[in-house]
Amino acid sequence: MSTASLAVGSAAGSISDLFVKIKAIDTKHGKFDLVLCSGDFFGPIGDTLKDEDDTAKLLAGQLEAPIDCYIMQGEHPLPEKVVERFAKNGGEICKKVFLLSKSGIITTANGLRIACLGGTYSPEIFSSQDAAPGFLSPYFSSKTMERLLSNTLAKSTTDQNYQSLAAIQSTASSSQLIDILLTNVWPAAITQFSAAPLPVSELASSGVSVLDEAIRRIKPRYHFAAAGSTPPQFWEREPYVWDDEEGRVSRFIGLGAFGGGQPHTGKKPRWFYAFSIASNAPGSVPRPSNATRNPFKEVVHRPTKRSYDTNTEPENFIFGNVRPPVKRSRIGHFVRDCPTRDAQGDTGGKKPKPGYVCRACGSEMHLLEDCLVANQRPPQGERRGGKRGPPREIGPDECWFCLSNPNLAKHLIVAIGSECYLTLPKGQIVPTQSSAVQGTVPGGGHVLIVPITHYPTFTTIPPDLAPPIVEETDKFKAALRAMYAKHQAAGVMFEVGRLSAKGGHAHVQAVPVPLALKDKVEEAFLSEGRQFGIDFEEDPEAAMGVCAGGRGSYFKVELPDGRKMVHLIKDHAPFSIQFGRQVLVNLMGMPDRFDWKACMLPEDEDKADAQAFKGAFAPFDPSS
Repeated sequence: MSTASLAVGSAAGSISDLFVKIKAIDTKHGKFDLVLCSGDFFGPIGDTLKDEDDTAKLLAGQLEAPIDCYIMQGEHPLPEKVVERFAKNGGEICKKVFLLSKSGIITTANGLRIACLGGTYSPEIFSSQDAAPGFLSPYFSSKTMERLLSNTLAKSTTDQNYQSLAAIQSTASSSQLIDILLTNVWPAAITQFSAAPLPVSELASSGVSVLDEAIRRIKPRYHFAAAGSTPPQFWEREPYVWDDEEGRVSRFIGLGAFGGGQPHTGKKPRWFYAFSIASNAPGSVPRPSNATRNPFKEVVHRPTKRSYDTNTEPENFIFGNVRPPVKRSRIGHFVRDCPTRDAQGDTGGKKPKPGYVCRACGSEMHLLEDCLVANQRPPQGERRGGKRGPPREIGPDECWFCLSNPNLAKHLIVAIGSECYLTLPKGQIVPTQSSAVQGTVPGGGHVLIVPITHYPTFTTIPPDLAPPIVEETDKFKAALRAMYAKHQAAGVMFEVGRLSAKGGHAHVQAVPVPLALKDKVEEAFLSEGRQFGIDFEEDPEAAMGVCAGGRGSYFKVELPDGRKMVHLIKDHAPFSIQFGRQVLVNLMGMPDRFDWKACMLPEDEDKADAQAFKGAFAPFDPSS
């Protein structure tokens, strides 16, 4: 028998408004058997008078849920009166509203097993040996997690008594497998192997790795989470399969918030998800056509990309699903009090703080500068003269721009010459499709010029091989400028020539800007650069000579009139690889286009853009 269910995002105290919406959805699309309320149902304590009034009315029986609602703890402590009601009534807060344990499980009359892990994550709290935090603490600990895993094997609902809900019954189970999991936090591995565009880049690094192991054990068929970013965003992952459980299929959905603060720009993220789920029947189930590799069964030991404000190698502009290292907790301590301040890592260097992941090999036990993979040096005790070996070059199967990479999004390539190719990036600056700006270049016009042969930067190409590559690159630039001019736009070209531990793949970005802005480009780079300590050399050609032969890193801009601007990137100085994009989106009054991951489109729309661009570029294509 199937159970029609509705999952909703954080109410954040807007309880009466949420009940009105649930009733409307049930009337139009129902009937639903139950509602799963993820995240903060009550919101921050003392946040607004209306929120407190809604809570008081709910406890007084003056607010009634239209359907049985199961609520959880999000990232805030619960009101004391709610906790008291939970303790007194065994989970029943009021008619049709039931508070799930911070780490508990219930089983419905249809045999569905629903588990919950409430609260948010702090490395210090999680590793504490104190008792598991209760509802008056916003955090969960390792003991909270242990209790959850223990409960999945024990007789569920033994410590709760939902007497007024006939659908709940107490059953015993020898299996840890869960049908539905509710958590406030996201698992760290969930974005791995997914091609589903993330609405904000923060979601790629906000997951909690300690949740991954629990998921490997309980294998939820549906997993709903609420607090992946601020504000919460909607993201539905492709399904993945547990081959060791007769092809058990799992799905993950991150929900936007129903209540609370709303984004300043853009529409409100989707906050509800309707689904039907039946109790597990014996035997395997059909594998979904869009199923991906299981993100919790494999660990990817390859460097990962960091967000805008970090210092790293070039981001992947063709693929949008590479998960950066786990973000460090914002709840910290002074350096002098750091427990790992003097601790050694597994290669003899300084031990990282909790949450750090080496982007060269994926280890949590050493810093990047002490990584044997990144530096190809022997372990401690076998070093020669204390000097590091040469950096290991990134391989074709790891490079997002090498044509030999089988994962390359070839449908975005719009022209191929003898030395270079032209491709649209994922999440280009210029809006396309339904959000296209009137008069823009067909297909958007933001493209990358990429040498076919792998070189970290244009300055690292051997002198005897460089001339034909540079010549064809210049031909593509000239062709793009001519095409842009036909569509009342001017071309801005920029290049990040960054030498890193593993190297990137040289490429130039070309972006069309309206003709009315072409004379403002130079000042835009100068003024934006002043804010970040980025200065430009008086003699660009001489500056590039300093970097010749791969002797230094640089950022280079070619203005619409052909003049160049060069910034020499200093060793160990912070420089954002998104600086060029930031300048142009601000110049064109489109700050919401800064995060390229948030601008990604479905593959069919990418293909349509590529076809539109190819048609418009054909008369100018030097490779045809």
